[in-house]
Amino acid sequence: MVLTPAQNAQAKADKDSVYSSPIGKKILTGVTGLGLTTFVVGHLLGNLTLFLGVSTYNQLAHRLDSLGALLYLVELGLLAIVSVHAAIGIGIYLGKRQARPKQYEEYESAGRPSRQTLASRTMIFSGGLLAVFLVWHVATFKFGPAYSLPNSTDRDLARLVLETFQQPTYAVSYVVILSFLGLHLRHGLWSAFQSMGIATKPGMVAASSLLGSAIALGFISLPIAIYFRWL
Repeated sequence: MVLTPAQNAQAKADKDSVYSSPIGKKILTGVTGLGLTTFVVGHLLGNLTLFLGVSTYNQLAHRLDSLGALLYLVELGLLAIVSVHAAIGIGIYLGKRQARPKQYEEYESAGRPSRQTLASRTMIFSGGLLAVFLVWHVATFKFGPAYSLPNSTDRDLARLVLETFQQPTYAVSYVVILSFLGLHLRHGLWSAFQSMGIATKPGMVAASSLLGSAIALGFISLPIAIYFRWL
């Protein structure tokens, strides 16, 4: 079917309105958020292999490094998703501030259907904190000291992880910030499900809270185990 210039212009306008509308932005935020959550879960599973031994952890790290250019493409894709997610989230926050420049002096939970909570009210703060942490985290592990395994050119990433989490400042900061990740996911997952029309199903709020808490606890378990030398 061939569209006329007027029809093409209308179709473009309709498409632009979807992405610029509050609902469209929420959907896009939810989709990118779920994509990032999928990556976070995969990253967590990779981290937890250290409980199986340094050899297992280093083998996984080496396999990822061996992907070469493909790994860089994945990282660029993740950077793009993070950028879109952050930009829309900031835009939504600023839009709300403009609509209500004078903040309420005292917050109370709005209950259903808004479900206003501490997690929902601190999304912009927890998101910004996680963004700063991401830069610090990448600088520490991806571009940190490149220890080599004995008689090999492969990187001993496990040694770097163990040394880093034995430092009180990094270990405590990691635990605190990843706790905010759980809080961010608690509301973010429910909001994403709501945008897709499935948050009204029984148990979705509890499921979002449970998954967010499980992810945070999974990440936190590693520095605690390393710092107290249980691992």
